[in-house]
Amino acid sequence: MKFNAIQLLMALSLALTLFSCMENDPERPLGEYDTGILIMNEGSFGANDGEVFHLNPSTGMIKTNIFEKANSRPFAGLLEDINYENDNLYLVANTGKIEIVNPGDFTSLGAVTSDLDQPRSLTVNSGKLFISDYGPYDENYGTPNSYIAVVRNTLGGSVTKKIPVSRKPEDLISFGKYILVAGSEEGKVEVIDTEKEEVIKIIEVAGKPAVFYEAAGKIWLYSTGSDEVYFYSFHLDNFTLATTNIFPIPNATGKIAFGNNDIMYLLTSSGWPDYNDGIAQVSVLGPELNPNWYSGSGFYGIGFDTTRGELYVANANGFQGNGTITVLDENGNELQTFESGRGPSGFLMR
Repeated sequence: MKFNAIQLLMALSLALTLFSCMENDPERPLGEYDTGILIMNEGSFGANDGEVFHLNPSTGMIKTNIFEKANSRPFAGLLEDINYENDNLYLVANTGKIEIVNPGDFTSLGAVTSDLDQPRSLTVNSGKLFISDYGPYDENYGTPNSYIAVVRNTLGGSVTKKIPVSRKPEDLISFGKYILVAGSEEGKVEVIDTEKEEVIKIIEVAGKPAVFYEAAGKIWLYSTGSDEVYFYSFHLDNFTLATTNIFPIPNATGKIAFGNNDIMYLLTSSGWPDYNDGIAQVSVLGPELNPNWYSGSGFYGIGFDTTRGELYVANANGFQGNGTITVLDENGNELQTFESGRGPSGFLMR
């Protein structure tokens, strides 16, 4: 086949364009832990032996203690939360530190190891870390001095400011230059301007605010009451309540997994001494409601793999040795059970 001059010039131009794109935008190869499921094992109080396991759901292969193996030192804390933000993984220990790791191989990138009391979660905004922290206990085990800690570097460092908020802040979510804070004990959502580093608005809600999530182009809040649960959405132009949905689900724990087709799975527990635990199934955007979808005891964490349509339920087994994970399909059928670490409490699907 022969090419004329115009065809040759077009082919050369295309080749140069493709080469330029490859040079300017190289694709980062996937690391060992960039896919699969991260299992968060809280650890036991006093031993501070929290750790992360990695599961390949296709092969069933589990790799244990991946932080310690990657960094030649134990995590040494009670693991409260794992957040993937700003292309980094943030491991939050409620014993007073944040470890920042490379998502692909879990090697350390930085840390926040001082001036924290009982951190719960975090978000990244305006090139800073905003960390929810219960603050220190007083003589009555109250937390009157809860705060959002500000670290002006996404790879850690020192706490530069503590923004006072209502007692026991939990989850946070970013929107533009703002973050919303779930104040679990006083039923408040506090809005923080991340540039001013101060609370600019407080929204009163019922129940105990627990988890934020995004759906249908909105930010939602999941909040729990003694006999019901609440799902709130917000007007984000002026930070006011938009909708409130209430479902009669008693004993909700605040732990939730987001499934396919707008279905949510909520952990419930009667607490001590019976510990009759269960999973309720609900859809905020539809009529589905099944408060007794699955039952058992010792449930401590929950997560959903949307790709495979599988629900992961963590059982702490009373912190007597290692915990176990049960995998369910979307009809509540048990697919498998396997051993995890001490106090498995959450999952991050990659």
